[in-house]
Amino acid sequence: MPQPTVDRGATPSSTGFPGPLAPAEMRTSNMSLLLRHLRRHGDRSRAQLAAETGLSKATISSLAADLTERGLVRDGRLVRGAVGRPGLPLTLDGAHVTGVGVEIAVDYLALTAVTLSGITVRETLTTVDAAHLGLDAVLDRAAELTRAMLRSLADADASCVGITVAPPGVIDYAQGMLRFAPNLGWRQVPLVAEFAARLGPLAPPVRLENDAKLAALAEFARFEGTDVVDMLYLTGETGVGAGIIADGRLMRGWSGFSGEVGHLPLDPAMTLCNCGRRGCWELIVGLDAFLRLVAPDPADPLRDPAAPLEGRLHAIRQRVDAHDEAAMLALETITQHLSTGLSVLVDVLNPRAIVLGGYYAHFGDVILPGLAELLAQRRMDAGSGVELSTTRLGMLATARGGALLALEDVFDNPSLVPSRP
Repeated sequence: MPQPTVDRGATPSSTGFPGPLAPAEMRTSNMSLLLRHLRRHGDRSRAQLAAETGLSKATISSLAADLTERGLVRDGRLVRGAVGRPGLPLTLDGAHVTGVGVEIAVDYLALTAVTLSGITVRETLTTVDAAHLGLDAVLDRAAELTRAMLRSLADADASCVGITVAPPGVIDYAQGMLRFAPNLGWRQVPLVAEFAARLGPLAPPVRLENDAKLAALAEFARFEGTDVVDMLYLTGETGVGAGIIADGRLMRGWSGFSGEVGHLPLDPAMTLCNCGRRGCWELIVGLDAFLRLVAPDPADPLRDPAAPLEGRLHAIRQRVDAHDEAAMLALETITQHLSTGLSVLVDVLNPRAIVLGGYYAHFGDVILPGLAELLAQRRMDAGSGVELSTTRLGMLATARGGALLALEDVFDNPSLVPSRP
């Protein structure tokens, strides 16, 4: 996943000029370097690590021993070369170290636990009508599910180093606050404090991040090792948002407001949106708009927010496979409206790849060909071409991104994990 640029080579001194790192800080920095190198490049022998990182072989051996004691790396299988002794590679481990992501969506709660090496070990998806239940009830339920996951991890001798909560709205990172989630009707919610209080004093640290941004982080991992460094992830839920990866880094904007593309003024009817504006794009491409097109009757079970969303989407998929006229027309309409907004985003952001998430992924085989054709019609030259795909992680993309973000604390400071007995 993309990493922020952090200068770890110096620390402020009393003179105001950079000074050398203290020995303990230098060691932590080098352990971080080693862990990140293994994550990015895969198994490496100690000699390779020395050559590729610039650290001495003695330093690499010492760091490897420390990281092994903490259970963060382990020796892999012997690699025999043409000459010389076989190399014993180091491999990323951390099977006992996990991060947990918790998505609070309008229609569901999703939780995922991921190990340091990126393996998903726990997943939960629960239907919740969050827009109507109210803040306290939703947070109570989310905390209950999180506590159950933490107990399950502890029973398996795994610890959780951090929890990322992902609501569909604008985040105040410094205050740990959800500023505004229009489709939930929540404003100025001290979400970190509220959630942490429900988990109790022994719970891991809690942080916040926007749902689309986390999904973008999770999906961007698939492009590791390719030439794709600019990507747009578009959610397909009641609200529509974007996670923007530019030059391999997640873009938040100066206040964290980036990616609120669902509120671009692209609805010709200028309908009033939950955000207070009129004519927002998500009113014509969001999940509610799609369900109204497929099932115009409000009494249709497909419109019941208490029914599991996956089941409703599966029922629509069956109609699509049967070439139901209303379902096919709904997808055609959504595709047309998607092309209008995405053509704007292509011109502004110039992404190399666009990944569609949420409900769009259930109908990618129908949406993507038409969408590609419509975007191609507006292409000015080859430089505005884009690769289209749907999420590989489904409705758990955001929760996985949250778990990966929580694990960044360990990659920043491996000494947070104590030595194993």
